[in-house]
Amino acid sequence: MKRIKQKIIVSFLMIFLCFHFLPFQAAKAAGDPLDIEADAAILVDANTGRILYQKNIDTVLGIASMTKMMTEYLLLEAIKEKRVKWDQQYTPSDYVYRLSQDRALSNVPLRKDEKYTVRELYEAMAIYSANAATVAIAEIVGGSEQNFVKMMNEKAKQLGLQGYKFVNATGLSNKDLKGFQPEGMNEHEENVMSARAVATLAYHLLKEHPEVLKTASVAHKVFREGTDDQIKMDNWNWMLPGLVHAYEGVDGLKTGYTEFAGYCFTGTAERNGVRFITVVMNAKSNGKSTIGARFEQTRKLLDYGFSNYSMKKLYPKGYERKGKSVLPVVKGKEKSVAIATDKPLSLVVKNGEEKNYRPVYVFDKKKLTANGELTAPVKKGEKVGYMTLQYKGEGEYSFLSPEMKKNVSVNIVARNNVEKANWFVLTMRGIGGLFGDVWTSVAKTVKGWF
Repeated sequence: MKRIKQKIIVSFLMIFLCFHFLPFQAAKAAGDPLDIEADAAILVDANTGRILYQKNIDTVLGIASMTKMMTEYLLLEAIKEKRVKWDQQYTPSDYVYRLSQDRALSNVPLRKDEKYTVRELYEAMAIYSANAATVAIAEIVGGSEQNFVKMMNEKAKQLGLQGYKFVNATGLSNKDLKGFQPEGMNEHEENVMSARAVATLAYHLLKEHPEVLKTASVAHKVFREGTDDQIKMDNWNWMLPGLVHAYEGVDGLKTGYTEFAGYCFTGTAERNGVRFITVVMNAKSNGKSTIGARFEQTRKLLDYGFSNYSMKKLYPKGYERKGKSVLPVVKGKEKSVAIATDKPLSLVVKNGEEKNYRPVYVFDKKKLTANGELTAPVKKGEKVGYMTLQYKGEGEYSFLSPEMKKNVSVNIVARNNVEKANWFVLTMRGIGGLFGDVWTSVAKTVKGWF
């Protein structure tokens, strides 16, 4: 009897423990697999814009000095369009001068009566996150910071960003600008974006102005070296080679911190032909907000990316999909043309998942008749559509924006010429077709008699 009671007690204890720990285990399994301590985070394939990891990526949060990526974009665009030159000189406005003297903020002190080149100001912004230098660039490109902020919001809309608001060029809290915030903005407004929007901005910055990395990757530089105003600029991106959180392959992009936004970082790294973009917003370490937390959380994202993903050539140049290797042609000397891809289709894929991608042909409807035929003449190499991929594996197959799906595609082209048939051949075909139709009609009628 005593043994029976012991067995019953043990059984109840086991049941209790199972029910006690089951919710915890289930919650842990359903939680963040990377255990990223940040209000929002994202990992993106920089080549295609495909999202490989996400956490709260559409939540709009403070971005602090990550704002300066938009300032960089607009400056580099102005340089490319020759509206601004690197050796163009600038004399600080009263506001820029006063802001530059605030050493509680990241700044290089500027003289009110001195001249500075655009390149000097750009390097101070991109390397040292110098705030007054950033406002100077806004005045150079936009005429005023107020107008420049309009340009920032217009460009964000043009780039298809979702979840954003720019209220100044620097990312500082307006309250820190001592009443000098752009006209029309109140002192309590902040620059905000979603992690998706930040990553999308970084994607376009790297795609359209890759030269940004030449400066963003500089760990140390002396501003105005050899003068009485020289000051050492240490890059705030501590994941660069030789710095305290150095990580192989990191060469950008922009840190940020304000009390409102917390510690943020947009990073990028490249290894073996694979480049990732990462974003962490209000990063923490063991629940504490620290300057190194943004790099610790970024390291987790990059470790996951480089350990689990690699570039694979899924389909070679000249690939012909079974059953769809030709297209019919009308009015040509030949009645069909061979088609194939014009180059290999490569993609960053998770290790072991190569077989989960299936080719899909999408033909140009403008080039096809209602019956799905090309009309001669057809030139060798002429684009008739594109081949993309369909993912059959588990999990999401999503991009920063729907338009970026086209980044995973290669052209389908004609493999040879098909000349247009002359009038005699076309006439004979027409007559043959007419008699064929008549004969078919007569045959059906005669068959009906019996």
